[in-house]
Amino acid sequence: MTSEWPAEFAALAPAGYYVALRVGFAFPIEERNEYPPEWVEIYTRNGLMLRDPVVRWVYENTGMIRWSQLRGQDTHRIFTMAARHGLRYGVAISYASQEPKEERSYGSFARSDREFSPGEMLTLQGLLRRLHHAALPPAQLTDAELEALRLVKDGLRLKEIAYELGVSEGAIKQRLAGAKKKLGARTNSHAASLALEYRLF
Repeated sequence: MTSEWPAEFAALAPAGYYVALRVGFAFPIEERNEYPPEWVEIYTRNGLMLRDPVVRWVYENTGMIRWSQLRGQDTHRIFTMAARHGLRYGVAISYASQEPKEERSYGSFARSDREFSPGEMLTLQGLLRRLHHAALPPAQLTDAELEALRLVKDGLRLKEIAYELGVSEGAIKQRLAGAKKKLGARTNSHAASLALEYRLF
C-alpha cells in the first residue's frame, strides 16, 4: 500500500531497519524489513521477538529511545547477537493514534558506525508519523460497497454477486466503481485485496 518508502530510512540506517505500520490487535497493515537476511533468519528461527527489549519498549511506549538505553533490559543478549551482523547502534521509535481506533506504528533503525544524532532521530520520527497517517484506511466505504468487495474476494463474478445480493449487475458495477475510486484501486480484485489489507472486513 505504501508505494514508496522514504529513501531517508536507508540513508540514515545503513545497517538496516524494520518498520510496522498501524499495528492493531496483532498484525500491522504493512511492514518492511530491511535487516540483513542472515540476522532475520536467526531472529525468526530463535523466536527473539518475544525476548527483544526493543519490541517490548515500542509496544509499551511512544516516542524514541536509543538501543544503548535498553541494554540493561537485554537479558538474552540480543544486542550482542545483532552487533555480529553490523547492527551495533540503533534507535527505536513508536507512534500511536486513537482515531479511528487505537493503532501504533513503530520502527527500529540500525547503524554499524555510531549512535544516531538527535536530529537524525527526529527525522526518522517525522517520517514514521507521516507513514502512519498515510496508511490510514479509507473510512467512507458504504456497507453495500464492502459487501460487494467481500463477494469479489470470495471469487464470485458480477452476475453471481448481483444474484446473491438481489440487485442488478449495474448496481454492483456502481458499488464496485465507488469502492475502487475510494481505495485508489485499479481493478475489482485489487480493491478487494486492499480492503482485506486495511482490515475493512
